[in-house]
Amino acid sequence: TADGALMFLPSEAVYAELHANFPELVREGFAARVWIVSPTTCMATLNTMRAILKDARMREQAGAIRKELGLLSADVGRLVERVNNLDRHFHQASKDISEIRISAEKAGRRARRLDNFDFEELAPDPVSDAVPLSGPDRE
Repeated sequence: TADGALMFLPSEAVYAELHANFPELVREGFAARVWIVSPTTCMATLNTMRAILKDARMREQAGAIRKELGLLSADVGRLVERVNNLDRHFHQASKDISEIRISAEKAGRRARRLDNFDFEELAPDPVSDAVPLSGPDRE
């Protein structure tokens, strides 16, 4: 069963007479959770009841909403931490690539110097530069 009921009076005159001359009856209706409505007040009463029920549902769900907001906040915190970690790794990788590039350029310069080096000028003459070894049987 429902917690309350609407009693519809199809005549505005009867509704006005009831409220003007029988206030005890109207109070008893409220006490019994029976709301007397007329053609003019019916929609306003229904809209008010709908707003009250919606507000009650929102209050019931407020705890669940708070819990979900807490979980969302924790998720965002983890996301920020992971983005910071990834950013730190990218900066380290960028630094490593820069250092590798410097080493590669140095190695390339040394290789080019070796390409330009004339080994023929420095090669010793195999016969003319020979120095005899002195030993007991050679002197």
